[in-house]
Amino acid sequence: MNLHRERLKYITAVVLYGTIGLFLRRVDLPSELVAMCRGSIGSLFIFGYLKLTGRNPDLPAIKKNLKWLVLSGICLGLNWIFLFAAYIKTTVAIASLCNYLAPIIVVLISPLVLHEKLEVRKLPCVAAAFIGIILVSGITGGSLGDPAGIILGLLAALGFVGIVLCNRKLENISAYDRSIVQLLVSAVTILPYFLIHNRGITLTFNTESILIILLLAIVHTGVAYCLYFSGMATLPVQTVAVLGYLEPVVSVLTSVFILNEPLSLYGWIGALMVIAAAAVSEISFSSETK
Repeated sequence: MNLHRERLKYITAVVLYGTIGLFLRRVDLPSELVAMCRGSIGSLFIFGYLKLTGRNPDLPAIKKNLKWLVLSGICLGLNWIFLFAAYIKTTVAIASLCNYLAPIIVVLISPLVLHEKLEVRKLPCVAAAFIGIILVSGITGGSLGDPAGIILGLLAALGFVGIVLCNRKLENISAYDRSIVQLLVSAVTILPYFLIHNRGITLTFNTESILIILLLAIVHTGVAYCLYFSGMATLPVQTVAVLGYLEPVVSVLTSVFILNEPLSLYGWIGALMVIAAAAVSEISFSSETK
């Protein structure tokens, strides 16, 4: 197994995830429509990938884990609804960093939900992430970012937490089978919200928006998921944990240098604190369960 090639696959996937906000800003359509297309088209793409490689979904494994697959798919749909809305309401950097508080939230609630012992050494990570998100929000400089965007980003993080907790319950199912169901359920979850939120609104499709939606659904979801899980299956656990936090780094960099969204010195410090706290916390968990 060529670990350099698998590492490159994984890095490519997380970088693609980190640029979603950049492309979403250029779509002149409701963000929930984009999320719904990601789920449905991405699920079909992965199913097609399995068929092309001579494999079929493991229906017994899917049936055995169906409850947790459906719940995690619902959480994924909610995560996308809130995160994509946050991208519109606030900067890509703030939305992404709020979303990446999820690992810290998991640390806090694990004793209650998963009956795992709370490691005292992880508490500094929780404190650092909390302080970091305050700095990123802009409140220390007297110019608080759009509160709605921050709240939406935090709600996205709660959806992320639900995904993590549900995935902990899955047993003996491949990453591809899991993704097919979760992505499809996410699209079904988003559909009612899309219909209600856009009732009476005439949608205008243009070529650029359609092409970007297809790009996000096929490349940033279907291809990225295949690369992501291929790398995850072969790379060391700690490598996966570290490289996974390239995503918020890429989000912050694209927000500042490509979209020209403001981020103060305090914001940069806060961003580093959130990313470092989440990464250290997750690496600690990974090394314990390796």
